[in-house]
Amino acid sequence: MDIIAIERNAFNQMIQRFEDFSKQVKSFCGNSQNNEQWLSNKEVCELLQISPRTLQSYRDNGTLLYSQIGRKCYYRVLDIENLINQSQVVI
Repeated sequence: MDIIAIERNAFNQMIQRFEDFSKQVKSFCGNSQNNEQWLSNKEVCELLQISPRTLQSYRDNGTLLYSQIGRKCYYRVLDIENLINQSQVVI
């Protein structure tokens, strides 16, 4: 394992960005009481700030569960929240 040293200011900026992102996810998804809500490809890409190709990779490698109706894919809010929680870095 490599240890990477960064300046405190850069670290604080990273923490602030993560907190802002977390607030954005919570506001978009609601108060977690509506975990059965489903989101489209476009909504998930906007929420996670990823490209459609990255989202496809998440589907292909099983990182993010989805349901497909015809050619449309849908994602549960709960699964997106789980992905975010699993991706958090503890310092």
